[in-house]
Parts: sequence; structure tokens; C-alpha cells
Amino acid sequence: MLKRLSSVRYAFIRSHFYGMFLTVLILMSVLLGFYVLREPVWLSPGSIFFFVGLFVIVSGLVSIFVGFQSSGGIKENLDGMTTMIRALAQGSYTAKIYLNTDDEFEHIAEELNELAGKLQSQVKSLQRMADEKSEFAKTAHKAATIEERQRLARDLHDAVSQQLFALTMMAQATERLFDQDPDRAKAQLGEITSMSLQAQTEMRALLLHLRPVHLSGESLHEGIQTLILELQEKCQIEFSVDLDDAVALSDGAEEHLFRIVQEALSNILRHAEASDVQISLKGMNDQVFLHISDNGKGFHVNQDKKTSYGLKTMQERTDEIGGTFALRSKPGEGTYIDIRIPIQEAVADE
Repeated sequence: MLKRLSSVRYAFIRSHFYGMFLTVLILMSVLLGFYVLREPVWLSPGSIFFFVGLFVIVSGLVSIFVGFQSSGGIKENLDGMTTMIRALAQGSYTAKIYLNTDDEFEHIAEELNELAGKLQSQVKSLQRMADEKSEFAKTAHKAATIEERQRLARDLHDAVSQQLFALTMMAQATERLFDQDPDRAKAQLGEITSMSLQAQTEMRALLLHLRPVHLSGESLHEGIQTLILELQEKCQIEFSVDLDDAVALSDGAEEHLFRIVQEALSNILRHAEASDVQISLKGMNDQVFLHISDNGKGFHVNQDKKTSYGLKTMQERTDEIGGTFALRSKPGEGTYIDIRIPIQEAVADE
């Protein structure tokens, strides 16, 4: 209620009341001065206060009525500009606003429309650059493969290799304990099983990065479906998938989104300990929406996001094609990723 009373419309009405209050003071001063100087028979202090009170009531009602009527157009213009700005913030750069007021509001509306046009042009440029970058990436694929192999070798050494070494040591120790302490040996077998599953998960996550960088002629939803089918055969994770096959983006934008999905699934396999993953791809109102979520252990976004190479990569890929990247997560509450990409007219025409 207090927030509503502080709106532009009520501020406009208050300004009418201030004017009315000053008018009342001036009117009372004039009438009282006239009464003191002339003391006419027809004018008395009681009649002065009655007349002023009647004036306050009538002028108050008139102020409210006139304030509401005259501020309606201002509020409507401000609401339209607010809606326009909110649409721009959400990545809808095709939104326009038209006002026939011939005042400052019309000038602001023209500036907003010009800003939307510039943002739309920048997004087109970003997606065109993404296409060019995609073509360049294909020619540089061989050089990148060498670097990727080196990175995978480091990951294998840091993660899987060390886990396998620990498994070997524990297995040897357990073998010696069977005759001396069977209960302790049984407990260590449970630890060995857990470590084996973790090593297997790490290996599957690393194998995701060995897949082709490009969609190889597949559409985006076909590439994601193929990826999910492969993981369903190998992982104890329930996938809920809802993919819109009518989504149409440029080749570069689709490949960026595909790599984002790969990176997100790799993070889920390696860190989330999730049993359920949801992926949806929708096209709506000249935009593409990609949602990826899991019911895993989650993490502190402000602390861990700065050190996560995978999250940084997903953010950069989203920025390169003019999209918005939103991440939500808390310990014990899973992780939610929402990506919004504008569909440009050039893509639709193709």
C-alpha cells in the first residue's frame, strides 16, 4: 500500500493538494484581513471558516478527479516504457514502443526503440561472428585436438589414474586382512566399490569431451537426443527430456548450445551425484530457451562459480552468441541452468 502511494500518479495528486492548501491559506488570509479592516455585516469569522471548509471539500474532490484524469496518460506512458525496458533486459530486442504524445515521453520512446535496434544489430553481429568462428574452428580442429588430448591426459592422471592407484593399494590391503580381520576387510570392500563407481563416473565424464565438437550434420535437438541416449545406457541417472524440433538457430549458435549441454552433463556426472536430470529446449517469442537442472548436491554459487572452468566456459559461449546465462544452486538443492538466446530474422529467413 505504501509503495502504491509513492507512485507517480499519487505524487501528481499530492501536488494538486499542495496547490489547493496554498490557495486555502491565501484565501483565508485575504478574507480575515478584509474582515479585520472593514468588519462588514455580511462577513463573520464563522462564515469565513464555513466558506473555506466548503472550498476545501470541493477543491479536494476536484483535485482528486483532475489528478487521476491528468496523470492517467503519464502512468500509461511510464508503464509502456517499463514493459519495453523489461523486454530488453530479457533479451527480446524486437520489442517496440510507440507514443503519440509529442513531448518528452515520445522522445524517450524513440531513444528506446533506437537502443533496441542497436542491441538487435549487435546480437546479429555476435551470431555472425559465432558462425565465422565455427568455420575457423573446423579448420583449426587438428591443432585443437592435440591440446585437448593433453588436457584429457592431465585429467586422467589427476582423477582416474590416482583413484585406480588407490584402489590397487586398498585391494592389496584388503586381501591381507581377510584372515586377520574379516569385518574390517568387508568394510574396505565397500570403500573399494564406492571408489570404483567414482572412477567409472569420472571416466564417462571425460569421454563426453572425446565426442565430436561439431554436430556433424545433425540438428541441435538430434545431437542432444543422441548424447542423452548414450548416457542412459551407461549411467544410473533418470533423464527427463523435452526438446522442440522446430528450434532454428545459426550453425554457430547451435554448436555453442550443444557444447554447453555437453559441459553441463559432464559437470553433473563428475560433481553433482544426481539421480535425476531435466533438459528442455524451447522456441518461443523469437527466443530459444535451454534449461538444464539436476537434483544433485548443489554448491555455493558465489564461492564455487569463480573457480569452475566448466561454468566459465558455458557463460562465455552464451555471451558469444548474444544470450543470457542464469545459474541457481544451493547445497543440497540441486543446480539449475537457464539460457536464453535471441532468434534473429536472418536465421528465420534461412
